[in-house]
Amino acid sequence: MHAAVQTTRSVVRNWRIRFILASLVLTAALRANDPPANLVQRVALRESETAQAQSNYTYRQSVNIDELDKSGARVGWYKEVRDIIFSPKQERTEQMVGKPFEAMKNLKLTEEDFRDIREVQPFLLTKDQAFLYESRFRGEETIDGVECFVLQIRPRQLLDGQRLFDGMLWVSQKDYSIIRSEGQAVPQIQTTKTENLFPHFTTLRQKVDGDLWFPITTYADDTLYFRTGPQRIRMTIRYTDYKKFTTESKLVEK
Repeated sequence: MHAAVQTTRSVVRNWRIRFILASLVLTAALRANDPPANLVQRVALRESETAQAQSNYTYRQSVNIDELDKSGARVGWYKEVRDIIFSPKQERTEQMVGKPFEAMKNLKLTEEDFRDIREVQPFLLTKDQAFLYESRFRGEETIDGVECFVLQIRPRQLLDGQRLFDGMLWVSQKDYSIIRSEGQAVPQIQTTKTENLFPHFTTLRQKVDGDLWFPITTYADDTLYFRTGPQRIRMTIRYTDYKKFTTESKLVEK
């Protein structure tokens, strides 16, 4: 009888030890998957460094927007090319390359569309922008060999006239650089008389200045559901010819 009790106690004690060890391993694994403290603040600091570096670069922004019919054939389009440059007074400005070409059939581009092209599609979550958003950690994912934290952000509130980003960010675990963003410019604008809708898009970045990641491509292929009927559009924005501005650079105002 005593021997049997001793054996039972040993089994219970061993089970408890195994349970504790398993719990410790599980807790360590969960902690390993937790985001670092102050993740958004770290991202915002890195994004501010990226924005500062990018402000010293000229580049070309090429925009192509296609209207597609139900079969996917192009029925209307818009094209423009702008150079983001510095004037002789070292003031950052935009210069249209040639004239925009517009042959849209069903859609009309609005002031908000052009604001999104300049501000939202090449989105930077700088310190000046971070307070406008709430965030949620969504896990980890490897993108093109880069281990990333996945972060969801959305505006805390939308004030009249604001254009903000609502979507997902892929953040390098190495240095907190955003390497990919996917989402939508908000708000969608709908009144009893007008509708101004905006597509879901993805923006990809690439290393340009040392270890800093600049936007290189934005693309969208989405259907906008107007009251008059659905309209599929395809948009591509390319950011090319990044060149660091120096005092020796010669740019002539036209």
